Amino acid sequence: MASSYDNVQVSILSDDERFVHLTDEPVKLELARQTDCVTLTLFKGGNKFHVITITSSTEYSRYGKQGFIFTNEDKSSLVRFPSIHAMKQFQFQFKQMRSVLKSVFTERTEEASAVQYFQFYGYLSQQQNMMQDYIRTSTYQRAILANLIDFHDKVVLDVGAGSGILSFFAVQSGARRVYAVEASSMAEKCEELVRHNKLSDKIIVIPGKVEEIEIPEKVDTIISEPMGYMLFNERMLESYLHAKKWLKPGGKMFPSVGDLHIAPFTDEALYMEQFSKANFWCQQSFHGIDLGSLRSAAVEEYFKQPIVDTFDIRICMSKSHKYTVDFEQANEEDLHVIDIPLTFTMTQSGMVHGLAFWFDVAFLGSSEAVWLSTSPTETLTHWYQVRCLLQNPILVKQGQTLMGKCVLRCNTRQSYDVDIELNIPGTSSKSQNTLDLKNPFFRYTGQQPSPPPGTNNTSPTDNYWNSTMLNQTNYMNGILNGMQDQQTVQILNQQGVIQQNLIPV
Repeated sequence: MASSYDNVQVSILSDDERFVHLTDEPVKLELARQTDCVTLTLFKGGNKFHVITITSSTEYSRYGKQGFIFTNEDKSSLVRFPSIHAMKQFQFQFKQMRSVLKSVFTERTEEASAVQYFQFYGYLSQQQNMMQDYIRTSTYQRAILANLIDFHDKVVLDVGAGSGILSFFAVQSGARRVYAVEASSMAEKCEELVRHNKLSDKIIVIPGKVEEIEIPEKVDTIISEPMGYMLFNERMLESYLHAKKWLKPGGKMFPSVGDLHIAPFTDEALYMEQFSKANFWCQQSFHGIDLGSLRSAAVEEYFKQPIVDTFDIRICMSKSHKYTVDFEQANEEDLHVIDIPLTFTMTQSGMVHGLAFWFDVAFLGSSEAVWLSTSPTETLTHWYQVRCLLQNPILVKQGQTLMGKCVLRCNTRQSYDVDIELNIPGTSSKSQNTLDLKNPFFRYTGQQPSPPPGTNNTSPTDNYWNSTMLNQTNYMNGILNGMQDQQTVQILNQQGVIQQNLIPV
């Protein structure tokens, strides 16, 4: 389907911000819908000489009474029609064609996954779970309030606003206006909170996906909490990066960078626990049925599950490898396939059962840098840590080099398939596994993680009794010293030496 318009003038925005006519004479414009875009094709003398491509991410707006401006990244085109009637006819046809285009989000996401995702974040209980993570919430507030220069009298975009808590922090820091974009039904609750706190003149709630909505101006700062398990799960980081199309040159991103940490770990108990789950399928007479043929498939399935819990940092057998994403520089496409080469120098000997993951993000403000960490050495957050097991562990010795790679491949379920591969150079020792980050096993029990076996260099029993005896001795000495002090005071009082009579020297 195509529509044609005669006597159209088309201009291009030059580097010095002036519109320059493509031709001296009006041309014919043909509007057509393609599979994934809308095209404006220009003809002069019957010959095609220029095409403007309109995608779901193209920005457009009315220009005066008879014109339209289309912007793809930093290239803008101005189309003027010979009459208001022609312009309105074009506008009607164009909107119909553009409405069927898929957004970037829709193209990368299965419908069932999106429905489940936005339903999940539409519950107040889920918002409460995140807000009550005081490390997360307090760190965000600290980062924003510590960098007033990045928010005071600024226009701010909050991507995936949820309850709007970050938008409120931005207003606390003096923001002139905040656009709070939220795609789930939580947008209604966010709007209610804004009204209740009498901030409707400051916070503008925009329901919808950031890939599909429009905002009327460029922004100075973008804020968001887009991190998932292992930093990248849920693929919201791509939406965060997509929002940069509204960021002014030199604008700020909060958070600014993300570091994914990866380290080989040893944990025989966890390894045996996963294997033992599959032993259910070893039964040869479960209600008279032999289940044995499914045991191998069960092992595969259990080992495809990343483990979400926490652990003692001492199970890590090497310094962690750090993979950094600069949110101010990265593009959405950079997160489609994340290929991370790995080299570790082993600090201890033992069995490598897999790779452990956690992340830190930094808010690099103009005044102060603030870090939010999910490291096992820090207070636990709702992100916990993640471990990916190998079915076949590798025996390593202290000082050896362990090499390999971790590749995260995005999928349409708003997650990643994780390929891990490890080997000891010069030997036949190698192991690999592919895990489904969309289907983790939540193992956290609320208990303090135990140190790894074999970390005691002295007798724990002797240490306990020695400590107990020392405490008892100190206690008795304290009592005796107290009695002695009281006797000394009594003697001095009898001799007329009291505190009020002492003269300082």
